[in-house]
Amino acid sequence: MTAHRTSTGTDPTGGRPVVPSLGRQRPLGLNEVQLTSGFWATLQATNAAATFEHCEHWMERLGWLANFDRVAAGTTGPDRPGWSFSDSEVYKLIEALSWEFGRSGNPAADEAVRRLTARIAPAQDPDGYLNTCYGHAHQQPRYSDLEMGHELYCTGHLLQAAVARLRTTGEDELVRVARRAADHVCETFGDDGLRAVCGHPEIEIGLAELGRALCEERYLEQARLFVDRRGHGTLRDIPLGRAYFQDDVPVRKADTWRGHAVRALYLAAAAVDVAVEYDDASLLDAVRRQWAHAVARQTYLTGGMGSRHQDEAFGADWELPPDRAYCETCAGVASVMVSWRLYLATGDIRYADLIERTFLNVIATSPRSDGRAFFYANPLHQRVAGNWPGEDRVSLRAESGARAAWFDVSCCPTNVARTLATWHSYAATAGEGELTLLQYAGMRISADLGCGRTLGLEVATSYPDDGLVVVRVRQAPAEAVALRLRVPSWAHGAMLEEGERRHDVAPGTAVVDRELVPGEEIRLHLPVTPRFTRPDRRVDAVRGCVAVERGPLVYCAESVDLPPGTRLDDVTVDTSHAPMDGDGGVLVRGLVGPETDAEPSWPYAAAADGAPGCAEAAEIVLVPYHRWAERGPSEMRVWLPATARDRTTR
Repeated sequence: MTAHRTSTGTDPTGGRPVVPSLGRQRPLGLNEVQLTSGFWATLQATNAAATFEHCEHWMERLGWLANFDRVAAGTTGPDRPGWSFSDSEVYKLIEALSWEFGRSGNPAADEAVRRLTARIAPAQDPDGYLNTCYGHAHQQPRYSDLEMGHELYCTGHLLQAAVARLRTTGEDELVRVARRAADHVCETFGDDGLRAVCGHPEIEIGLAELGRALCEERYLEQARLFVDRRGHGTLRDIPLGRAYFQDDVPVRKADTWRGHAVRALYLAAAAVDVAVEYDDASLLDAVRRQWAHAVARQTYLTGGMGSRHQDEAFGADWELPPDRAYCETCAGVASVMVSWRLYLATGDIRYADLIERTFLNVIATSPRSDGRAFFYANPLHQRVAGNWPGEDRVSLRAESGARAAWFDVSCCPTNVARTLATWHSYAATAGEGELTLLQYAGMRISADLGCGRTLGLEVATSYPDDGLVVVRVRQAPAEAVALRLRVPSWAHGAMLEEGERRHDVAPGTAVVDRELVPGEEIRLHLPVTPRFTRPDRRVDAVRGCVAVERGPLVYCAESVDLPPGTRLDDVTVDTSHAPMDGDGGVLVRGLVGPETDAEPSWPYAAAADGAPGCAEAAEIVLVPYHRWAERGPSEMRVWLPATARDRTTR
């Protein structure tokens, strides 16, 4: 039975990427949160000033936009540029621009959406079908390659772009195009149509959210049909196996995520959407079970997911090699999408913890500081510095020690763009008489707590560089409300200060439940002292190693910071000395062996106690992982071997 739905709204001033009809928490709209300073405000401003234009430039240059012109003109041919899914990058850019217009009101973002829409709309067929790679002259027929063709995947991103437009501007030509496309999908793949699914989940998310935004039950029902059809061998088998498509086990029966990481996580996000809209506890529990298993056994320290390059996939339990870590940026975005939906549905703070880890150590790592080059994969160990591909070249491979201006498969830049444009919408949630701060940044919040109650806050912080979060009350109702502040799982020893009162708070949430007074300050002190982290003993690839974290940030060693004449392979960390803050990063005491050019005849030797001979003590500078390779291509390691006397693991 369909759950009772409240209005999900199309208020152009209150845009939100995810608006469940039911749930424990209400996500705040773009008009309720404004970033004012700090780490995320800088990234968001760079995204708006540089990344949008950069993405459109490359799509124009490579002919991805002209593909729509050719369909409209009837001049399609076998020489179509771009992969089959290049349409989706245009749609993700439009989504990002729509959210940006809702956030800032910048007329240039609105004009860009209109300009791109004017090229897309004429390419739509009369029955609503819209794709530049299939179904036209000199092209394969529609839906002839559901495994790899990405037709429905592209449509899903079109629908998400329309949701962004609808929730920030209102109904326009883009929304009308999306309605016709969604109607076509329902007519083609409904109960009386093709009983099939797309090889890359995404249409399910688009249908669910557009259904919410338009209160269109038909779209929600089609999303449910697609989720329930998955896992029954609908797609053709391939050498990588049906697990690659998540078509081997039904969603409700799977115990963990498997196969292509982005596909698996997009499907999980859609399953949460469907579970919430239909009040389906068993489906929601299935995704929660999968999340718990994957986080405990298949997730990197950075929050990255996907340990296999060959198929961009999840590996087996404990298969987490740092040098072969794929950790695709898009998988980081998708992980946030799943965790956010689970948090809204359950209120479980663990999901917000993983969101923070992934935001800071995967998503923030991808864009270069100028917003015009990106990482596709995010390994935790770069053995060879690699070569900078240059500002004017397409990188054919996503495996390099340097960010690339554009990729042959450029899904990540547009995914980063749409995520950064909406970052502040993940910062806090509201409930009846309560507000929860989930992510910390310099920002202003004015949130509706129900029954005409508004809580206005100003948050001042240098987090994650500093652990002090100051919350100033600007407006408050004349009655008790609950202000909840997330205390991260690593923050043992955190302290909450209310005027003259100070008390320790445990990881989870610190709650101030009383009448708040305009002008008062509440201070949360989070301990961001550098600390060593050790891997589970079952992660063989990094057994005997340690990593360094400082607050929510993972740190790494780069070859450019090593003493002259040494390489990362020569470094061993002495963990009898605690890491400490220093100029330019975190300092650890280490042992550094001399670099040698001698070619071994055999890469193994007799076991020996202690550090390598001739090793010298040295201070090693570590930098935040999200900043690596900003000074050019370099070797890099997150996990560093520990001295022999301290190679204990839990």
